[in-house]
Amino acid sequence: MKKITITFMGFALLLVSQLSLAVGIGDQAPDFKIPRLETKGQIDLKRYRGKVVYVDFWASWCGPCRQSLPILNQIRKDYRSKGFEVIAINLDEEREDAMAFLKQFPVSYPTARDTTGKVPESYGLQGMPTAYLVDKKGRVQLVHEGFKESDDSELRHHIKKLLAQK
Repeated sequence: MKKITITFMGFALLLVSQLSLAVGIGDQAPDFKIPRLETKGQIDLKRYRGKVVYVDFWASWCGPCRQSLPILNQIRKDYRSKGFEVIAINLDEEREDAMAFLKQFPVSYPTARDTTGKVPESYGLQGMPTAYLVDKKGRVQLVHEGFKESDDSELRHHIKKLLAQK
């Protein structure tokens, strides 16, 4: 977090830059433990240490999510046995909206639901969809905002590179 102190008329003012609150490359990915969307139980990011994880924030009203979820499902299928996982965090207000979306665009990776807004806040989420590619040690190596079909090959490149690291 970037803090700037300015003295004005004898008073010290502390300014905090909003942009610096966002999680960036090299930062430790904020841990979370939130309820699963499609079944009982919770998803705990700490349990995925040692794997490369794509933490994807999505919602049913997000247009690019219609492209990203099926592509991410295929990427996960291709790299899961090598130590890759996708964790999708839904931000819909109504669970039914998220479930209807998943019925139309089914995925096999774990999905969670954050109704409190604490997880996107801890990541400094600025827009939808946004995802964070996390290395085996829990550090963010890529922040991916938006999504288009052509992002598939770039994501695969980054995932392969991280999977090859010890």
